[in-house]
Amino acid sequence: MSPLATALASCDMLLIDGLHAFDFTLDDTGLTIECMDGRQLRRWTFTPEQIAAATAVGEDWQLSDAQGEHRLVCMSAFRAPDEDDDEPDLDEPADR
Repeated sequence: MSPLATALASCDMLLIDGLHAFDFTLDDTGLTIECMDGRQLRRWTFTPEQIAAATAVGEDWQLSDAQGEHRLVCMSAFRAPDEDDDEPDLDEPADR
């Protein structure tokens, strides 16, 4: 597995060319990324060979396809805490 493929497997959000993308898939056929840019659906597809050829620049990745170079950042999205946390329910009186 390429270093970028490893990074993609452990993230749940991407920043591609400055746009946040939550909808992406990585499989044997490559990487597909989709996101909305205003009202326009943007889509990028990268082959396994393009993913393997990606170069790391700090925490960013440079990928190339037929349209040119793209900057990709692997990120982790913030998640809301589970409902079953240990914080007291504000509707119930606290123990005294």
